[in-house]
Amino acid sequence: MTDLTTPVRAAEPLPVRADGTRLTWRSGGETVVVEPWGRDSVRVRATVLGDVEDTDWALLPPDPEAHATARVELRADGATLVNGGIRVELTTTSGFYESVGYEVARCELAFYDADGRLLLRELGQGGSLQLRARNFRPRLGDDGHTLTASFESDPDEKLYGMGQYQQHVLDLKGSTFELAHRNSQASVPFVMSSGGYGFLWHDPAIGRATFARNRAEWHAESTKQLDYWVTAGRTPAQISRAYAEATGHAPMMPERGLGFWQCKLRYWNQEQLLEVAREHHRRGLPLDVIVADFFHWPKMGDYRFEDEFWPDPAAMVAELKELGAELMVSVWPQVSLESENDSYLRRNNLLVRADRGLDVHMSFQGPSTFLDVTNPETRRWLWDICRRNYGAHGIRTFWLDEAEPEYGVYDYDAFRYHLGPALRVGNVYPQAFARAFYEGQVADGESEVVNLVRCVWAGSQRYGALAWSGDISSTFEDLARQVTAGIHMGVAGIPWFTTDIGGFHRGDVTDPAFHELLVRWFQFGAFSPVMRLHGDRLPGHGVTASDGSPRLGSGGPNELWSFGEEVFGVLERYVHLRESLRDYVRDAMRAAHTDGQPVMRGLFHDFPGDSRAWDVDDQFLLGPDVLVAPVLVAGARERDVYLPAGSRWTDAATGQVHDGGVTVRADAPLDVVPVFLRDGALPHLVGRTTGRVAPGAPAGGAGPAGPAGAGPTVAGSAGVAPTGAGPDGAGSAGAGPSTAGVV
Repeated sequence: MTDLTTPVRAAEPLPVRADGTRLTWRSGGETVVVEPWGRDSVRVRATVLGDVEDTDWALLPPDPEAHATARVELRADGATLVNGGIRVELTTTSGFYESVGYEVARCELAFYDADGRLLLRELGQGGSLQLRARNFRPRLGDDGHTLTASFESDPDEKLYGMGQYQQHVLDLKGSTFELAHRNSQASVPFVMSSGGYGFLWHDPAIGRATFARNRAEWHAESTKQLDYWVTAGRTPAQISRAYAEATGHAPMMPERGLGFWQCKLRYWNQEQLLEVAREHHRRGLPLDVIVADFFHWPKMGDYRFEDEFWPDPAAMVAELKELGAELMVSVWPQVSLESENDSYLRRNNLLVRADRGLDVHMSFQGPSTFLDVTNPETRRWLWDICRRNYGAHGIRTFWLDEAEPEYGVYDYDAFRYHLGPALRVGNVYPQAFARAFYEGQVADGESEVVNLVRCVWAGSQRYGALAWSGDISSTFEDLARQVTAGIHMGVAGIPWFTTDIGGFHRGDVTDPAFHELLVRWFQFGAFSPVMRLHGDRLPGHGVTASDGSPRLGSGGPNELWSFGEEVFGVLERYVHLRESLRDYVRDAMRAAHTDGQPVMRGLFHDFPGDSRAWDVDDQFLLGPDVLVAPVLVAGARERDVYLPAGSRWTDAATGQVHDGGVTVRADAPLDVVPVFLRDGALPHLVGRTTGRVAPGAPAGGAGPAGPAGAGPTVAGSAGVAPTGAGPDGAGSAGAGPSTAGVV
């Protein structure tokens, strides 16, 4: 039989056509288009029996100046496209294939950097195996296809990104991923290789991605075309920059996003919430945002306060402003069948539709359906009602919960959106949810948008989305997972990231073991892009209306002072420490806004030449200069810290300076988190090792004056155990609060 490697005869028309620098190959019913798409980047699309579509799921129109010098070369056996630092080779073959009795043509793609080094190559046909790198299979009764795109795999590369999956895995090589959202899972299909490229699977279909040693595969359950984007970069910073240019930059983080956010499940009335803010003010504790969580409404989908419990929202917002805080309110995309808005939304087809079975999508606190935010009309309606019922009171920060959306059962093939079946477009939902608020707020003149969203997809960052890691459990294992989740989210282009400090599920406020976890998580939170305390604490209590009818209950207390004086003494130091980092965090947020750099990042981002930096999964950098090594094991009072080569590192607890490229053993009593400062950065944090500051003195050298005991004591960023501390970090009298009774 004929091997399909016979080159096209020179007398025949060239197999690839060029329209400027856009290359097109057609044969066998398939159309492949390759074109420059931003600096050092290309976009690849392919479809069956039709033209490729100009879908804009995440990619923005590129700046033509970014590839003004791109060039193409057409040959008898294919074509070459060069765009800055990336080169694409299209290799075509055609020949008579005896097994089918007619001529078969192929076009295979390979991507190289400016030095001619292979970055990525589509899977070859494998001789007699006759493999297909772009394998479209029809879906019976559907106008789409299932699609698997396969690539050769470099067994030595390391991979990062893909958003947030609840696993403590840094190098993703050898992993497989569901391309779908769930509560605490945000699938963002962008991966960065240590080999010098970034790859975006530009398809919101439900599917999977597998990065095996023998091949990499991307699979869509239902799609109309292949669509991916590749960029070449010598460093992770270059790749992040190109990816942000392609999918959009995050806005500049508003000032309220730099400080401390207070939340619990749930403040169930206006006076309760205000009293917490007043207590923060009385104690001199910083507070930027406080949250009115879910079921402050009469029925889900009413999108307004219930009058009995929230009699004067405008006065509440005004008092909070006087106290230096802003209110954030929870908005769910769910509509109860008993909502005052249900009938209108159904009549106007503004809800997700179940294609089979009952048209009920979830039954938490009663049966409900989801808003179809892929419909522009729905997005306009949602912002309009939230403007009238929240924005009119001065509220401008929203908590967009349930953004996956969280179906009662994740049967993605059971639901249909305005843009198509959930199997085909489902992953774009959280991006559209954030977009509804961002575009509405901006149109109304709001210039400082930040909204907390429980899920994201590629491009969500440009809509002011602050992702948090969902309803995770209160365990040290879950805490460790948030370190790698935050690193991967940064690689995937989502620089605004936070977690529920202490975890969400089953943290008991009376349990000393939970106190230890909370302290360690609070330390991690102080150095996260956004610091936010939240959780459904035990023991909870019921809530009833004045007529005796039940309302959703409330969790246990979750304020800094809720866990005893010893714990409070540690937490208050860290909340003041966060204030001392405000200027630095602002600069890191500005780099995310202007240059696409992650705020929370793996060590490899700034030290790609250090091979060990690519494997450190329990440390991270906050911006370029602060290395954080959170304690992730119960009972640990010291830990090893790797200091990357190429810089000198100052232990901010002791002032001791270390050369990079070494591992040091850092003390970590319970009130201490090891943090190291790069090349003399942030000198005002070094040496603050006493657990107290003089009354009226600034905590951490910045921010408002704090009360006695507010001085930070964190190893590597603001201090170690107080003077006179014992081996477990317990302070002696007058040297700061003891932690001896916490564990």
